[in-house]
Amino acid sequence: MTAIQISSAFDSGNIQVLSIEGDEARLAIRPDRESSFFQWFHFRVSGGSGRTLVLRITGLNGSAYPMGWSGYRACVSEDRQYWGRAETSWDERAEGGTLTIRYTPTSDIAWFAYFAPYSMERHHDLVARIASTPGFDYRCLGATLDGQPIDCLESGEGPVQVWLYARQHPGESMAEWWMEGALAMLADPANSTARELRSRCRLHLIPNLNPDGSARGHLRTNAAGVNLNREWENPTAERSPEVLALRNAMDESGVDFAMDIHGDEAIPAVFLAGFEGIPSLKPQQSEGFRSFAQILERRTPDFQTALGYPITPAGKGNLAMSTNQLAERFVARGCVSMTLEMPFKDHNPAADAHQAWSPERSAQLGRDCLGALLEWLEAGSADSRTTST
Repeated sequence: MTAIQISSAFDSGNIQVLSIEGDEARLAIRPDRESSFFQWFHFRVSGGSGRTLVLRITGLNGSAYPMGWSGYRACVSEDRQYWGRAETSWDERAEGGTLTIRYTPTSDIAWFAYFAPYSMERHHDLVARIASTPGFDYRCLGATLDGQPIDCLESGEGPVQVWLYARQHPGESMAEWWMEGALAMLADPANSTARELRSRCRLHLIPNLNPDGSARGHLRTNAAGVNLNREWENPTAERSPEVLALRNAMDESGVDFAMDIHGDEAIPAVFLAGFEGIPSLKPQQSEGFRSFAQILERRTPDFQTALGYPITPAGKGNLAMSTNQLAERFVARGCVSMTLEMPFKDHNPAADAHQAWSPERSAQLGRDCLGALLEWLEAGSADSRTTST
């Protein structure tokens, strides 16, 4: 029997082939360049039509988040449009931790990934489409270490400065699917929520802050092996030009509301992380974060507040992380910033047996978050009127 063929020599591809025998393969994930982080995989298998593939990814006890493999199912697609989930099992005792994927493709090529990829070609299509939409402005904030543009799309005439940015961690591709949904809604001239947001806000959206890591198939770092979400206190042109460019742009406009879009490897739910530990925390900031979370939880079953990260003790917030840095940096404006986390597994409170968490749900959550933002702004305006009377 002819052996299957496996390749990852493409945009965001990542896998090392250790051995192939017939329908079975032993594989390993390549770490981020100049870094020990690894978890993202993306590869294609050809020659497997009608054959039950057994793909073993080994050495995963040393991955960035080994606790994320239990209960996880790999993403698979045969047309690169619809991404379902393959039968997947985890054994921490086998070959340093082994994830075994079993799948029988109906066509001769199948793609497997940690999450549905968001390619750089799709990114450029998205930027071109939105930049040519009436009411939108395009702005290049700077360039990455590999020379790629840092794209920013802006819209709205209102005084509230809203910054939404995604893929500081490039392997968290659900973040750019979220952006696609949010931008499609904002660009829809018939959408009343979008019209009202544009009248109240100046919205700045960065669909992909780490295009170098995305193209290279990294999990968490840029071309220099730097975790961008640990650079916000002192970014440099040599290590983290992406953060330096974005933070400089934020300093020019100020920030009233910010959301950093991410994915979480281990927690099977959508949740928010805040800035409770910053040194200059104001009560109105805490209340603003709490009220936004409540609104979003009421608006969609794809969000919850029971699961999430531990609350950081007072004064212990890491100002090198964007959410903390922005809340502290713009505390005089009452800035409310937050990190939105989506799962690589599924949102268990409203699980989907076929796709688990998916590109489609990520995009819908982008729309839901914008709806929650408008309601939050309206509630804040009502509170202000009540307080002033």
